[in-house]
Amino acid sequence: MSKDTFTKRRAAVPISILLLILSGLLYWFGETWSRHTLLYLSKAGWARALVGALPVAKQVARRFVAGETMSEAVAVTRELNSRGMHVTLDYLGEGVSNRKEAEAARAEIIRLFDCIAEERLDANVSVKLTQLGLKLDHRLAFENVLAIARKAQVTGNFLRIDMEDSPLVDITLDIERRLREEFGLANVGVVIQAYLYRSEADVTRLIKSSTGVRLCKGAYMEPEDVAFPDKADTDRNFVKLMKLLLGTEARAKRVYVGVATHDENMIGATKAFVREQKIDRAEFEFQMLFGVRRELQDKLVGEGYRMRVYVPYGTAWYPYFVRRLAERPANLWFFLSNFARR
Repeated sequence: MSKDTFTKRRAAVPISILLLILSGLLYWFGETWSRHTLLYLSKAGWARALVGALPVAKQVARRFVAGETMSEAVAVTRELNSRGMHVTLDYLGEGVSNRKEAEAARAEIIRLFDCIAEERLDANVSVKLTQLGLKLDHRLAFENVLAIARKAQVTGNFLRIDMEDSPLVDITLDIERRLREEFGLANVGVVIQAYLYRSEADVTRLIKSSTGVRLCKGAYMEPEDVAFPDKADTDRNFVKLMKLLLGTEARAKRVYVGVATHDENMIGATKAFVREQKIDRAEFEFQMLFGVRRELQDKLVGEGYRMRVYVPYGTAWYPYFVRRLAERPANLWFFLSNFARR
């Protein structure tokens, strides 16, 4: 055995133990415990260092991440466009630690809008405010996102402000409102998470302001006093919010909604409501993540629905990747099986 091979195998021991623990959690305690464990690991610095150093982890993460460079993201976008799908590009990063990192993220995202225009891609862009310095300085984050939103407007594009964990909901919605009302940037939308109790009230306000909304279930670990602890309750709220966002008032306000789910029950409920209300399919779209339920994405396009695929790229892939593992047990088994084969 070569020295390099021995070193790689020895380095794989800690991650093997970690994955064995996760596998046991999934089997013995069920999906909820496993999800909480993975969401904790998505923020744990020691786990990021451990997993992020392994080439195999990067290789498996490519199921959910287009690559580390803009050119790799462009190639994936072009392929998805060729299959009749729209794209949202996301330069990965969150919770930057200094002003320089926030400004570097802003510069990359501004270049991304230029790239989309130059390459004539059918794509818009999503951004996280903590990537732009929100936890360092609210003014810094606002200045950065304002510059990005203006670039989106100049290039005839759209900017989605992503939603992060619950303590950041108010400031995120306030920043989006300021961009629209104070600076006239109507090409900006937000994300609403169905597992939060407050989301119905937020949706009602967003409809009145004609704000475009991406509706998802939510992917962060939240306390029971702010979020539904049971999936069934989240599902019911998702359907309720979907009906509000596709309702008569929302359509009169020209609210465009992205129904972001891989759950066939939620998709079926949306289809049924659209049929009942005779809603034009051009007034909404389904949205899914790159690498998740690809066959279902193609099926919906084949049925004549608009489909947008969220395509992330960049070196800061670890938190995003682990949250994808947390969302569905099948994703975790996919990672475990691919790791075991190496």
